Amino acid sequence: MGGSGSDDNAAFVKNPISEETLKLLFDVSNSNNLENSLEILIQTSKSSSGRSNLASKTILPSILNILQSQTSLLDHHILSLCFKLLRNLCAGEILNQNLFLQFDGVVTVVSTILRSEVVSDLMLVRWGLQVLANVSLAGKQHQKAIWEELFPLGFLSLARLGTKEVSDPLCMVIYVCCDGNPQWFRELYSHNGLPVVVEIVTTASSASFGEDWIKLLLSRICLEESQFPVLFSKLQFRDILDCEDTKSRDDQFSSEQVFLLQILSEILNERIGDVTISKDVALFVYGIFKKSIGVLEQEVRGKSGLPSGITAVDVLGYSLTMLRDICAHDSIRGDEEDANNVIDVLLSYSLVELLLILLGDLEPPAIIRKGIKQSDNQDGANCSSKPCPYKGFSRDIVALVGNCVYRRKHVQDEIRCRNGILLLLQQCVTDEDNPYLREWGLWCVRNILEGNEENQKVVAELQLQGSADVPEISALGLRVDIDPKTRRAKLVNVP
Repeated sequence: MGGSGSDDNAAFVKNPISEETLKLLFDVSNSNNLENSLEILIQTSKSSSGRSNLASKTILPSILNILQSQTSLLDHHILSLCFKLLRNLCAGEILNQNLFLQFDGVVTVVSTILRSEVVSDLMLVRWGLQVLANVSLAGKQHQKAIWEELFPLGFLSLARLGTKEVSDPLCMVIYVCCDGNPQWFRELYSHNGLPVVVEIVTTASSASFGEDWIKLLLSRICLEESQFPVLFSKLQFRDILDCEDTKSRDDQFSSEQVFLLQILSEILNERIGDVTISKDVALFVYGIFKKSIGVLEQEVRGKSGLPSGITAVDVLGYSLTMLRDICAHDSIRGDEEDANNVIDVLLSYSLVELLLILLGDLEPPAIIRKGIKQSDNQDGANCSSKPCPYKGFSRDIVALVGNCVYRRKHVQDEIRCRNGILLLLQQCVTDEDNPYLREWGLWCVRNILEGNEENQKVVAELQLQGSADVPEISALGLRVDIDPKTRRAKLVNVP
């Protein structure tokens, strides 16, 4: 212990920390060694009562004094202990949070983590950002100090470090500051702030993320603030070298764009009924979907669900699931007139017609294919059918149709007029390439038939030539009668 203490004292000569600071730390921790003292105080500060006790003894300004004492000469281990102690002290203890502001803690920590010799130690940067994150929770005054010190260049420098260890707490700092001051969200997707968001998305797409702050951030910016089209466009060609000719690749999507679609698809699915999507965003997603359907011409058979690992297929799938959940959201909202807005806009751009064409071009479910093969004159037509590009593609189309047709008679009638009822009845079966296809098929057909006598009549009189038996149809109040000689199937109402 004595040797360690003398080494510390030698370091203090080069890097003087005030005697008053050291005395306070040593007295409170009952130690005569800086490293031991900090470690003891870190343990004490893990409890609420410990933080409160240390706040009453104004320990926090002493830690800031250490950081302010020629930071570049401080040992990284001492720096890490200081950051961990500050992080703990500011965890929900308002007196410490206020002391942090009063003694220029924001400037001190920011200037420390942005130093070149510190930035190379990513965990130091992470712990420094965690300090700021805990301070940001104290209120608008604290958020203002952090925002003004870091926006936009400080945020950009940190975002460019490209690791989730830094990106996770960075997203928390940015989100908490903006959540308390909505005008800063506008700054964040302005010309100055957008590069920060682009770097955050780029990092998360390659290095992943460990905390959900990025999802909160992207939900707010892309969905609630309707900035998805702007950010999506900025992410194009992020994974293509500058020397490549992007003009010849404008039908391509980047891996960062796939990641953004995947995250937003997850958010929409988790928050159905909670997030309101604008017509502009919905139409933009529809545009992406239409642009991506060219991948079906490659006739790739998907071996897994999403993500498939094929960029174009994943764009197709995630844009489709986003449309499914956008329409699900509008279907369950209480205001009938308002609820129809986004779906009706999409329907006006021939959404249902496109979905029925795509579904009709796909291979029918395996059980239906077996029935069709019994009829020679249909074998030729089946040869042109396309495989599902990922497991669940047909299911997602059927789910979207089901959400669009829910309590909309004009859509029910459109499906009948486009001869889509038989096609959708064929989806009411189990299919290994489309998990839960049967459940979504039944939901869709129920919505097609609900309150629509014309559609009910079509189904009751329909003959499924060469089709396999579908016992699940009984869930709709129907029965399949099959002639054993002709193999002709007829759906009739169950008495």
